[in-house]
Amino acid sequence: MSEQSTQETTGQGTPKAEDRGARSAPLDRLVQEGVAVWLDDLSRERLRTGNLADLVAHHGVVGVTTNPSIFASALAKGDAYDEQLRELAAQGADVEDAVFRITTDDVREAADVLRPVYDATDGVDGRVSIEVDPRLARDTEKTVASAKALWSTVDRPNVFIKIPATIEGLPAITAVLAEGISVNVTLIFSLERYRAVLDAFLTGLEQAKEKGIDLAPVASVASFFVSRVDAAIDKRLDELGTEEAAALRGKAALANARLAYGAYQEVAASDRWKALAAAGAKPQRPLWASTGVKDPAYPDTLYVQELVVAGVVNTMPAGTLEATEDHAEITGDTVTGRTEESQEVVDRLAALGVSLDEVTEALEVDGLQKFDQAWEQLLGTVRDGLGGAQEAVASGSGASR
Repeated sequence: MSEQSTQETTGQGTPKAEDRGARSAPLDRLVQEGVAVWLDDLSRERLRTGNLADLVAHHGVVGVTTNPSIFASALAKGDAYDEQLRELAAQGADVEDAVFRITTDDVREAADVLRPVYDATDGVDGRVSIEVDPRLARDTEKTVASAKALWSTVDRPNVFIKIPATIEGLPAITAVLAEGISVNVTLIFSLERYRAVLDAFLTGLEQAKEKGIDLAPVASVASFFVSRVDAAIDKRLDELGTEEAAALRGKAALANARLAYGAYQEVAASDRWKALAAAGAKPQRPLWASTGVKDPAYPDTLYVQELVVAGVVNTMPAGTLEATEDHAEITGDTVTGRTEESQEVVDRLAALGVSLDEVTEALEVDGLQKFDQAWEQLLGTVRDGLGGAQEAVASGSGASR
């Protein structure tokens, strides 16, 4: 993660001019600034219709992230999964197995769509993420076992296994990386936890190196959540109702993310990282997640155009990607050199009695609860689908759910 390795990574991840297709001017500028554009969405419909392939070919998308909420939404809409549900029902699959099969099949297919990007960028991009069962977020050993099962089942070198950055998740991140498995660390809200994630990453690669594992194919990103921070902080500022509080609305998330990038730079300059880079390791890129704005008063591309810096990933919901293509104002690097300004925002919040640490701690708990709820919704949708398919199989009608 040295400056040199960041530049090299940026170069590897930037498509050649002739490969840019119909990419819009804002997206083209964003990519040229060194930001990797990923889509925060996946569904079988996107895969079957060729939509994902089109986004990759013509809209600058070089990666995909998923989570339980995304899969729950995909399963609840349309009939794209009916055929597989009938097959699973006929095989007597239970709900847990069905969810595992459905989600890993989607991710495997998406990984194949992104494989040319993975090959062209020497494994930097072209990645597809799939998350461990969120119910395991407080159990280190089960998280490691789940990660290994997902890795072996998807069986593609360009998959990322997503592991939440809980206290229990940190040693799991290290253990999984130490096995040569690429990891997307998710649900990072606080600067303190992000520093712990960076340490877990370095330790995992050091252990992999000791085992003689080739570090070059092992990749990682650290998903730092953005818009949820503003949503939570702004609520507290509104409750204060002062002019000083109002002046800080919409500033906390960007400050938090920019300070995180500063922590990334500190590690990039460390002897620990330089030793790993010399052994062929790739940097753990910061990934801006939750980049769709929650407050309609803010520009819909706020968390794209204000977090531009070479060597990072921005994973966008479809609506944010479309808005970025259409009218984002990409003016260059909007992160580097803003550490002092960002710390001032945090200090001003603290002076008003708004603790960023307290808010980010609550956001982690809330994030895990939301993922648990989405997982239960996913299980319920698949349970209903299997039930309908079993009835159809039993009646011999072959009707869909």
